[in-house]
Amino acid sequence: MGRIEQEKAAKGSQHWLQHLVETAPGKLDSAVGFGTLEWLSPLAGDDFAEYRDAAYLDRLGVELTTRPLDTFWPAGGPVWDGLAHASYGASILIEAKSHVSEMSSNCEASSPESRAMIEKAFAATKAAFDVDPDIDWCTDHYQYANRLAHAYLMKELNNVPTELVFVYFVGDSEMNGPATRKEWEAAVMEAQDRLGVLGQLPRYVRDVFIDVSAG
Repeated sequence: MGRIEQEKAAKGSQHWLQHLVETAPGKLDSAVGFGTLEWLSPLAGDDFAEYRDAAYLDRLGVELTTRPLDTFWPAGGPVWDGLAHASYGASILIEAKSHVSEMSSNCEASSPESRAMIEKAFAATKAAFDVDPDIDWCTDHYQYANRLAHAYLMKELNNVPTELVFVYFVGDSEMNGPATRKEWEAAVMEAQDRLGVLGQLPRYVRDVFIDVSAG
């Protein structure tokens, strides 16, 4: 199913995103930088559910009429940490992290058909972002890459106002996360460099750093 109910998290990026959406959305809105947001996920009244595949588009109220999702990406796509609407009409896609090791992931598509579909989507996204086509997006930072691909699908292939926001929580000592923004920035730059996107991501992709060291 595309709607995945979650427990109230006790720690990590899931905890901090849930906590801020529930108790201090203004702090989160200010950091994201698109004015007051209408948060759609994760919400306490919605079982802190996270969404994937067609369900995340339904949650956003978005239809991809030019290039449908199921022609671009196989089932079992990204599970979005957060979803929101900006006041000017954009769909906000949130990917949150509280420690560096969360940034490492590999493609685990089991079928040749799914793998081929993913690689084709990556090829199109790399071409749009002027990335060397030989750079492998399926290993090391696969999750980061597939978020880029979905934002590209929405924004550029379907002309849906979209903002992809990577939220990095600073000072999550319980998870041994980076204690400073500079530490996070170094890790992010390394990931972007390996993916070939350093310094050339579109304006609809942004990084946000939120200090949670004070709790």
